[in-house]
Amino acid sequence: MKKVLFVAAVMLAVWPLFAGGRKADAPKAAEAGETVKTAEIAEVTVYGLKGPSGIGMVKMFEDGIDAPGYNVTFQTLAQADLMAAQFISGEAKVGILPPNVPAKIASTGKNLQIAAVVGTGMLSLLTGDPAVTNIEDLLGKHIAVAGQGAVPEFVFRKILAAHGLSPDTDVTLDFSLAYPEIAQSLIAGRIETALLPEPFATMARNGRSGDPLREPADIQAEWVKAGGEANYPMTALVVDGTFATNNPAFMKALLAAYQKSLEWVRANPAEAGTLAEKHELGLRAPIVAASIPRSNFVYAGVPEARPSIEALFRVFLEYAPASIGGKLPGPAFYYGQ
Repeated sequence: MKKVLFVAAVMLAVWPLFAGGRKADAPKAAEAGETVKTAEIAEVTVYGLKGPSGIGMVKMFEDGIDAPGYNVTFQTLAQADLMAAQFISGEAKVGILPPNVPAKIASTGKNLQIAAVVGTGMLSLLTGDPAVTNIEDLLGKHIAVAGQGAVPEFVFRKILAAHGLSPDTDVTLDFSLAYPEIAQSLIAGRIETALLPEPFATMARNGRSGDPLREPADIQAEWVKAGGEANYPMTALVVDGTFATNNPAFMKALLAAYQKSLEWVRANPAEAGTLAEKHELGLRAPIVAASIPRSNFVYAGVPEARPSIEALFRVFLEYAPASIGGKLPGPAFYYGQ
């Protein structure tokens, strides 16, 4: 009998070493004979991106997510391809990406979904060339474009074509410079015309002395005139579909926190700039603050956002079908559909 009691005691002592998951703090010692229950705490990492895409998340980085039962941490990655690799490997369950990237990954059989659009068109066509006053004046011009193979390139190609310009023969699109280098080259006058997203467009505008940079056309309005649906999405909240299905309470808390963060950023640009610098997004606070009014940080859930996503994807199908996996994603690509 003593041997049985000894074995039982040992089993009770070592059992926590084999139990899966992190435990919440146990309640105070129960009365003899009572069973003490503990709750599992799930570990979740929410991935952001350095640069403009991460700005809308800064209040969430600062305040966290109120999701009982989940221990939420945040990590920012330098580039979208690093984020894509995290989703492909299964390491990432929640993150942000340009919308075509999860579509391409999902076409390989990976269960990824767009849960919301969190940033729409924020591109500016900037020029110091006095001869350029509209899109047609770009004929024969050299234009630095930020984002080869991504949303900026294909939005611009669609707009050029709508004005009767072939983006392969009538203009020269130069993808050789990174966003900050394009801004600095505009400031220094090394290049005359460029297509840039925020906050780099604001960086170029504010840094130019003497002859100011002009905006000969509103890219967002030109997109609609070219047949686009409302504004084009540039940043999407992406989730692992299985994780999302199995964690509805967390998804509800995540979407609420993200929407709240975006609203706060729009209403508090100076403070958001400070947080962007604090959380090391690679952008200076004054530039972030000045760019936010132009940055189109929005929150659009799937029912609202899907038409604009599909309008953008049709342009990808026209110019680079492989960029989204060769066809429009079906309903399973959209969280909650």
